[in-house]
Amino acid sequence: MQTKTIKAFCVTVMLVAFVFCHAQKQIPLYENKIPNSKPASNRERKEANEQVDTLVYRVSIPDLTVFQPPPDKANGTAVIICPGGGYHVLLFKREGSDIAKALAEHGVTAFVLKYRLPDEEIMVDKAIGPLQDAQQAIRIVREGAARWGINPRRIGMMGFSAGGHLAATAGTHFGKAYVNHPEQISLRPDFLLLINPVISMTDSIGHVGSRNCLLGANPPSEQIRLFSNELHINAQTPPTFLVHAVTDEVVPVENSLSFYQALRKYHVAVGLHIYAKGEHGFLSAPPFKEWFGRCIYWMEAQNLLQR
Repeated sequence: MQTKTIKAFCVTVMLVAFVFCHAQKQIPLYENKIPNSKPASNRERKEANEQVDTLVYRVSIPDLTVFQPPPDKANGTAVIICPGGGYHVLLFKREGSDIAKALAEHGVTAFVLKYRLPDEEIMVDKAIGPLQDAQQAIRIVREGAARWGINPRRIGMMGFSAGGHLAATAGTHFGKAYVNHPEQISLRPDFLLLINPVISMTDSIGHVGSRNCLLGANPPSEQIRLFSNELHINAQTPPTFLVHAVTDEVVPVENSLSFYQALRKYHVAVGLHIYAKGEHGFLSAPPFKEWFGRCIYWMEAQNLLQR
């Protein structure tokens, strides 16, 4: 009888841990009117995809999905995840909820940001729409830190490809608020995790597809410069981890290298890992445990996983 009781207790504990680790709640990014928006119907749609499972198109109503770790694992660190997709679509599962669950296993409270995709039909200025959503996400997480058991000085951003550009933009343009925040809470991420990121909008190394979606086909030079994040690094830029593959044929590895070199110039803590082989998005190589493990190792080295 005692053995059965112990087994039942263990099963209960495992179920509770599973529920906590995969618990999720969706939060609207804006309570009232969405800034910089035009009146339009919600045209968002999801599409199944064999490689990445779920694609989300035409996002016009942004939100955050919260993934909380089990209470006995929670360490107070939070990561806001920006899925990639060339500012045209969001890889919401592979580069969103899957990553959030993996971070939660390490005690991190993860937030998947479903940011607006640039579109002149729904935005007054499509170039700043995603950045507004990123800043609003930081504001919400930092304001609600006590509610989620988060250290307000340990809130980072993680981004993939174009989502990496968005995270890097939030990490280099926090000095100007693109959203209303009368409480003047800091909009600076405390650290960045950038996975094969688009960094630059320049002709030499930028990703043309992301630039066209964000800025248009023929953006003025000042706008290209504004959103080329390697040109806006200073001593206050957050500590950063970058990972990329030399053989990335979509986003050149020089994007990560240029960001790394600029961070080094200003003595900002930075880690960089470059793989000799691997395609964009790491769809088959390197394996998830390999590159994600290096992110975790860097976070541990930065004392971000201590309770």
